[in-house]
Amino acid sequence: TYLFDTGVSEDGVIRNADLLGLDFGNIDGIILSHGHFDHSTGLINILKKMSSKRSSAIDIFLHPDAFLRRWLVLPDGKKARMPSLDEKQLESLGGSIHKSDKPTILPSKVNPFLLMTGQIPRKTSFEKGFPYQYAENTDNDNDSNINNDYDDKNLNLNLVPDPLVQDDQAIIVNLRKKGLVALTGCGHAGIINTLNYAKDLTGVDKIHAIVGGFHLPADGGIYEEAMDPTIGEIQNADPEYIIPCHCTGWKATNKIIDLMPDKFIQSAVGTTFTFY
Repeated sequence: TYLFDTGVSEDGVIRNADLLGLDFGNIDGIILSHGHFDHSTGLINILKKMSSKRSSAIDIFLHPDAFLRRWLVLPDGKKARMPSLDEKQLESLGGSIHKSDKPTILPSKVNPFLLMTGQIPRKTSFEKGFPYQYAENTDNDNDSNINNDYDDKNLNLNLVPDPLVQDDQAIIVNLRKKGLVALTGCGHAGIINTLNYAKDLTGVDKIHAIVGGFHLPADGGIYEEAMDPTIGEIQNADPEYIIPCHCTGWKATNKIIDLMPDKFIQSAVGTTFTFY
């Protein structure tokens, strides 16, 4: 049993788990799809809750780039620092950090196993990552001088383009005689890049279900431009079920409903999906 991402708020996942009667003591580990704050802010309080119930370390699986200190740099030059993870803090709270950019089979007591993709190759022409993202490269490690309302005049910052969100990864399961189930976080790597890589890793060509974020918000920019080719490739992949969540966007979700109504399933907080 793994927890995949920990939410945008400090206590949202904990509160929802309490309402649903889920016991954090039963979790074997935590997987982060990537380091963005809307997927990791709840991690600190979840670790505190879990460490109070167990004596052993809590395994946390993520890509090394999940710890990058990142910024949004908008076309008008405005900057905002994104909240970031602190590796030492996670360890102090009982986390055992497992960093890898390679495909990883996660420890499991049963079959089928879980495959964490690691870094996903970017091969499609229309899935272009997150162009406003930059990574911080600086010798100034005084975090007390840095905040989201940041003024960079007195800091020796070197912001380098980081548009690909290389830490974005997915979870893959192969269901016998049915095909692959892919679980994504945001899908910054592109849902088609993700599915193609899952096929390469497993040697299985059939997609059974896609669950998660497809990162296709209607912004009039590159994401909206990617919408039609992405949905077209999903149609070609012909999964049995399509369950768009999180940052897929209403416009893309509605197109999926229009084009593939028999495959679409609505998701909401508290929904359980069982694949067998």
